[in-house]
Amino acid sequence: MVFLCLTLTLLFLNTLYACSNMFAQKFSAQMSSGIGMTSFSTQRTIACDGSDNVQRLSCEDGLISVQEALYGRKDREICSEDRPAYQLTNTDCSQVGTLDVIKRRCDGKKVCEFNTQILHTSDPCFGTFKYLDTTYNCVHGIHSITCEHSLAILKCDQGLVIHVQSANYGRHDQTTCSFNRPPPQLQNVRCSHPINKVAESCNGKNSCIIKASNSVFGDPCYGTFKYLEVSYTCDCK
Repeated sequence: MVFLCLTLTLLFLNTLYACSNMFAQKFSAQMSSGIGMTSFSTQRTIACDGSDNVQRLSCEDGLISVQEALYGRKDREICSEDRPAYQLTNTDCSQVGTLDVIKRRCDGKKVCEFNTQILHTSDPCFGTFKYLDTTYNCVHGIHSITCEHSLAILKCDQGLVIHVQSANYGRHDQTTCSFNRPPPQLQNVRCSHPINKVAESCNGKNSCIIKASNSVFGDPCYGTFKYLEVSYTCDCK
């Protein structure tokens, strides 16, 4: 979809100049610098089942956007070392909902680490040794943090619209949004409340303002001073 949008824009670049010379000049500069464009690189990582095996997704330049995730088995070779044949024969094994679980955990982050135990809610193929196979993109995006009671302002350049990758209201550390706050309000760093309201309010818009407050998102951890963390990209309409 991104490449199609870019291709169509290139084909009609002359028309854009004719319609709005100012916009075309700005867009051309964006294409040269990469600013405001959703370019990406694709990565793949596999973790064999087991509590000691960690799957790590990371983007040195950009934000994680999970595209595919399989927990199960699709061939006999991957994660087969020292495994008896009967644990490898079922190659039509996949757990429903794996992609949603990994996207909720990792989308919009620069680094995401976990093991397959987060998927041990059910067993899609008893007796089969499984693995987690994840494909993700590193997209050029914007990471925004807004302290509680303040306004988060999401904005894209002209001709582009907001696409929220992830949004969380809570607290993950003791330093973010900590100025003049008493220690008891900063101690709970396991306060995580993923939210859909930012995407529902802002996706498809050129700009969007939303308040970081309990009245908007609810209170996931009473007595803790929270912040709104949003990762988003600016995409073609």
